[in-house]
Amino acid sequence: MDLFKRVASAAAAVALLAAVSAPALAANVNVVVNGQVMSFDQPPVMRSNRVFVPMRAIFERLGSTVVYSNGTINAQGNGHAVHLHIGSTEASVNGNNFAMDVAPFTVAGRTEVPLRFVAQALGAGVSWNSNTSTVYINTSGGNNSPNQNYTPQPSTNASFHVTDESPANGATASSTHPAIHASFSEAVNRDSLRVSIDGHDVTTLVYANTNGFDVTPNFELAPGTHKVTLTGTTAAGAAFNTGWSFVTSARAAANYINNLSPGPGAKVASTFTVRGHTIPGSKVHVVATGTAAALGGLLQIGTGTFQNDVTADGNGNFSVSIGLNAVSGGQVRVILTSTSPSGASIERQVVYSS
Repeated sequence: MDLFKRVASAAAAVALLAAVSAPALAANVNVVVNGQVMSFDQPPVMRSNRVFVPMRAIFERLGSTVVYSNGTINAQGNGHAVHLHIGSTEASVNGNNFAMDVAPFTVAGRTEVPLRFVAQALGAGVSWNSNTSTVYINTSGGNNSPNQNYTPQPSTNASFHVTDESPANGATASSTHPAIHASFSEAVNRDSLRVSIDGHDVTTLVYANTNGFDVTPNFELAPGTHKVTLTGTTAAGAAFNTGWSFVTSARAAANYINNLSPGPGAKVASTFTVRGHTIPGSKVHVVATGTAAALGGLLQIGTGTFQNDVTADGNGNFSVSIGLNAVSGGQVRVILTSTSPSGASIERQVVYSS
């Protein structure tokens, strides 16, 4: 995977998945409601350029009662009814459906909600002072119209496009599981990136950084034309929706990776060896990362991530020694991509405990 070789060798490679996927503290962000500074037992956090605060503190401060059950947040107060769901951008305000650009989530056992959306949904006015990093909320200055789009959507960047795409636009792939990658014309908000192939969301399989992505589909592509679609926001905050198409030939070959050892779920040490079997002579690209939390989606390649390339012998056997500073009690994800001499590729992801 040429893209990630370049990323791994870059001295300015960004931080590992465990660091970047976790919400960042919204440093020195103040929240002022009706002239009074709020204090939180857990500081505001930032995700996708949005400020999140603990659910109960903000709802109650704005005069609403809130009930949380099985991932659903129901709030009532001041003539407003707000319904949110953990991990979902779908929301209901006074019986009207809205699409947020960010979703509530949990961290350290606390439920975090997007501050602007919640405040505006409850009828308050919201403003932001970038000079002082302060959110001002005025409960008498809101727009109570149920038709209001409470979360401003980012502007669209019509000039955004992908470059160095592979398979190239209109090209014919010789694999039923082709390795797909592209670079971006400008930096993106990595956590906003969504990738689909023929309408199938493959985001959880994606390797991504702010400058590009790689993914190998985990389903076989039938002969014919296939569409790669990318959506998200740029680092500057503008939305994009772009992609390209390629063709899989009728004689496209399949590859395989099997007989992996250790098997999925096995406990591994900081240094361990992965062995397996694939098409003889295949190049096997190996990426591994460890974290104290559960892994999933948008693996970021950066400094500290293990990477190596090995070649399967004449019988198709390969082995690679992996060294990580794995956290005891955490998880290790190993991603193996095998590309045969004919170009047929396949990807396997294995999660171990550490």
